[in-house]
Amino acid sequence: MPAGYRRQLYRDDAVVLRVQKLGESDRIITLLTRRHGRLRAVARGVRRTTSRFGARLEPFGHVDVQLAGSPEGVGSSLHSISQVEGVALYGKRFLADYPRYTAASAIAETAERLTPVEREPSLRLFQLTLGALKALAVGEHATSLVLDAYLLRGMSHAGWAPALAECAVCGTPGRHGAFSVPAGGAVCPDCRPPGAAHPAPATVALMLALTQGDWELADTTDPPVRRECSGLVAAHLQWHMERNLRALPLVDRRESPPAPPTSISDRREIPQ
Repeated sequence: MPAGYRRQLYRDDAVVLRVQKLGESDRIITLLTRRHGRLRAVARGVRRTTSRFGARLEPFGHVDVQLAGSPEGVGSSLHSISQVEGVALYGKRFLADYPRYTAASAIAETAERLTPVEREPSLRLFQLTLGALKALAVGEHATSLVLDAYLLRGMSHAGWAPALAECAVCGTPGRHGAFSVPAGGAVCPDCRPPGAAHPAPATVALMLALTQGDWELADTTDPPVRRECSGLVAAHLQWHMERNLRALPLVDRRESPPAPPTSISDRREIPQ
């Protein structure tokens, strides 16, 4: 392979999903980028105290990064990071807040699972992930609501969205009283399989509100409704992924106190 491919430089902005140690001073950084999808890159020397940009490559940050490697996927799958500029280091806002930190961990793991092919562009998922981390940092909505909204919209992006306004089996419109994860969501009386759950109507309404971004309704729901919603969302997600998320059982669903006023801003508009 010509050496030029390995030395090619390109820029993108990215969300830091995961950080792994590599040797004594290096790290492997998993990034979800705006234009090039998910990729892994080596950050050399970032664990040294003299590193110029080690602090900018912590999980959940939004960064502008320069990479050495082929953006088309020619050659090694492991790129190198040569420059980093912090756009909004959201993780610093909740490092000491266990509920928000574990929710961010679940979001990052979900983003990684929903991008199984490296370097496959996924702009919508990038925007969803960035928006969810910003929402956790700002603290305008309850942590559990932000996480469940992200999971529901992420499933919609993947084609796994639960049916909520019609029967998942026959398509009969309406709010149905039963919910079956294997069937694909809400089910009518004629299609209801054995073992289907019967969530409260307010729970299904909350799931629909989070999917559509109706925060006015979502913010007024009671804790029991939110807990039931979280259980259904987690079950539906993990059924379709065919494996459990490691971070999801660690999420603390207790609500954090309101975040202090923040001046967080992004150089680019983030759809909510």
